[in-house]
Amino acid sequence: MQKSILLMNLAATLTMVGLIWFVQVVHYPLFVHVSEAQFPDFERDHQRLTTWVVAPLMLTELVTAAALIFWRPAGVGLTAPVVGFGLVVLIWLITYLVQVPQHAALSVGYSEQLVRQLVTGNWWRTAAWSARGLLVLLMIVQTWKMRA
Repeated sequence: MQKSILLMNLAATLTMVGLIWFVQVVHYPLFVHVSEAQFPDFERDHQRLTTWVVAPLMLTELVTAAALIFWRPAGVGLTAPVVGFGLVVLIWLITYLVQVPQHAALSVGYSEQLVRQLVTGNWWRTAAWSARGLLVLLMIVQTWKMRA
């Protein structure tokens, strides 16, 4: 069971790492190319469609990150799961306290300054998810070492 939890966490986390880098480097910077008249509709569609993709992954990551604190595979100490869960909490806090309100404001109307803040502020989530990806890979390596 512990290995299954770790593998589910690995899948959700690495998928989110790829998605956050795509959003940071490609998607968010393209916001400036949407006309001001079309931007509110674009932003609402962005929020709705993105939620369908990221919500199941983020929930899976949250639940499995918490589970790994209590059910760790052999070779995985307590530190990595606790730090990993802390990073998930940080990501959720940034998402719901910073990014979601910015998207809500943008759904009312375009603001170049707010788009810049969105892109700049999203580097924190990008860094946190990247760190989580490395941490989960470390736990995978620790598990493999126990098998060798």
